[in-house]
Amino acid sequence: MKERKQGRRSAEDAQKTKLDILKVAADLFSKLGFERVSLRHISDKAGVSHSLIRHHFGSKESIWHSIIDELHDSIAEYMSVVYKNIPESYPANLKLFEFSRRMLAYMLTFKQPIQLLADAVRQEDGLVDYFMNNREDIEDFVVGLVDAHNHNFPENQIRMWDTKWMIIMYAHAPVSLTPFLTETWADETNEFEECLVRHFMLFEQAMAPKLGVDKSAYTSPHRVTDLIHTLPAPLCSLDNIG
Repeated sequence: MKERKQGRRSAEDAQKTKLDILKVAADLFSKLGFERVSLRHISDKAGVSHSLIRHHFGSKESIWHSIIDELHDSIAEYMSVVYKNIPESYPANLKLFEFSRRMLAYMLTFKQPIQLLADAVRQEDGLVDYFMNNREDIEDFVVGLVDAHNHNFPENQIRMWDTKWMIIMYAHAPVSLTPFLTETWADETNEFEECLVRHFMLFEQAMAPKLGVDKSAYTSPHRVTDLIHTLPAPLCSLDNIG
């Protein structure tokens, strides 16, 4: 019994070490970019040996892939949380609208997926392909919402990729163009969070007419984080870094 407990602790310790390494690596990849980060850089920052990182992951690419896997798990779980909190009585267009804005609020708050995606596009290692093709279940989820909308509103057909592109575009802009975000509303506020809310409201104003959603569905949050649902345990803690 004692040996079994020790074995369980060893496995738990190994898993914790791997997650700690992923947190450090994700932070480095997000801030510096994949090309500028080395395994030695990760090992020094994580406080573990280079050989231990090799043992757990083998290569820098494998670490990056593991980070993307963890982030996709978190996104998929949060998508499920969002959908469960959408009232069943909502028509299909309002469900898609509610889902889209809740996901944008999530991505504006937890910027790491967008940071990693933006960096992956600049690389020549096929990273972006892994990012985009990693989880078909996420795409299938969005397809289901779009198909329901198009079935119920045949006179107002929309494309799944149009919806995804709008969310990605509005999530990416504040990350890559932060000075322009704050400059846009500089005559009204010097608070970044207020600028982010105004940016979010632009998304609502663009998305609602496409879906035939009435202005009464618009929100005026004090902070974008007000629109994020409580995350269920055990959601990956990678979401909270970066």
